[in-house]
Amino acid sequence: MTSASIQTTYIVQDEGICGGKPRVAGTRMKVQHIALEYVHMDWSVEQICESHPRLTPATVHAALSYYYDHQEEIELDIKEGREYAERMEAAQKLEAGRG
Repeated sequence: MTSASIQTTYIVQDEGICGGKPRVAGTRMKVQHIALEYVHMDWSVEQICESHPRLTPATVHAALSYYYDHQEEIELDIKEGREYAERMEAAQKLEAGRG
């Protein structure tokens, strides 16, 4: 019996796509978004796949594997994303108060 080595690249990084952040190949879905949904929002793999039809259980698991291997970096990206959203929300409220 022969065994074949199958290697599939699910997680990629390209400088010109998604700010160079790790993402699922063939999509613009960042690893940090999958980690946010799974870890912080307590979504199941099935819920993530239902919410993002281009993802498969294999790609979600690959993203989670990447997240756990690079947890500190990804958590920093999540934190920075939240802080940015909070700043934009505050600026929008300030602008609305002027109008």
